[in-house]
Amino acid sequence: MGSRILVINPGSTSTKVAIFNEGKIDFDAEVSHPRERIDKFSTVMEQKDFRSAAVMALIKDEHEKGTPDMVVGRGGLLKPIPGGPYSISDEMISDLESGRYGVHPCNLGAMLAREFAEQWGVPSMIMDPVVTDEMDPVAKVTGLPEIKRRSVFHALSQRGVARSVAAEMGLEYEQAKFIVGHMGGGVSIGAHRYGKVVDVINALDGEGPFSPERSGTLPILPVLNLVESGQYSFDEMRKVITSRSGVLGLLGTNDMREVQARMEDGDDEARLVLDALVYNASKHICSFIPALMKDDPQKRPIDAIILTGGVARSELLVKAVEEVVGFIAPVKVVTGLEEMEVMGRGGLAVLRGELQPQEYKS
Repeated sequence: MGSRILVINPGSTSTKVAIFNEGKIDFDAEVSHPRERIDKFSTVMEQKDFRSAAVMALIKDEHEKGTPDMVVGRGGLLKPIPGGPYSISDEMISDLESGRYGVHPCNLGAMLAREFAEQWGVPSMIMDPVVTDEMDPVAKVTGLPEIKRRSVFHALSQRGVARSVAAEMGLEYEQAKFIVGHMGGGVSIGAHRYGKVVDVINALDGEGPFSPERSGTLPILPVLNLVESGQYSFDEMRKVITSRSGVLGLLGTNDMREVQARMEDGDDEARLVLDALVYNASKHICSFIPALMKDDPQKRPIDAIILTGGVARSELLVKAVEEVVGFIAPVKVVTGLEEMEVMGRGGLAVLRGELQPQEYKS
């Protein structure tokens, strides 16, 4: 059996594709989707044909070299499940289409993977979906009985970079302790304790620091007042919190390169927002120290703080965060296609029979 694998990863404002052959990247590309273009769609599901056309445009020339043997899509918002590979089933597609467990562009990953796989008559799967749930029970408790915190985070990215850094440091991931921050359009931070992600900041539910386009944690009562006053409907407020706030809401752009350029040109507002972004990210990174010390009789020190994602490409921002949190542990930065590589490696392991895809049930 061959091992040519197409990987599809739709994000908030971009779609990435990569083609792996025998575990090595033959091709990778990314198309950015301007916010004004994405906002023309009323729902995420309406983006499907637009994203499908974007994928085909990216791989058109590569597809002429041969049909992939498998298609791997980014896992979406499903019910809480263990990590690992899952075959894309009718029940999975149904839950993603209906938004039963939440709505996000990553829901399109499995749908696009299956669409292309069916055209070519090959299997499709997801790997380490964002709903991977290994949280300590105590981390799910809130002060409101009707609400429990849930595990939704950049599982692929976080676990992939954590394993890479562990190997670099001569450690086994299952014997190490990391704080991992994925800093992209949304920010998720995870406490990785001995091979399990025991607590996470769930950026999708409005937790954590603000990001290029999300609000992060907000005082609850003023938010309720905005809805009650009629300034925002419930649906409008949801959209603002998840895609129209953060740096975008404060400065009118979600491009951190533009923010940095404006700051360097003497824009005091841009400087304040960037300083606030660093402060908030650092504050929430520090908040995971208890999660990594809990249930550890040896109280081993934290091995590293790992930053990844598009925002982590900013040397200015990374250096500023490191100055604040570097006393906790060494700060490591991993950028690039790590998320795509994890998906490709998972697909290869399934094709080789090293991993068996699990079956998703609603």
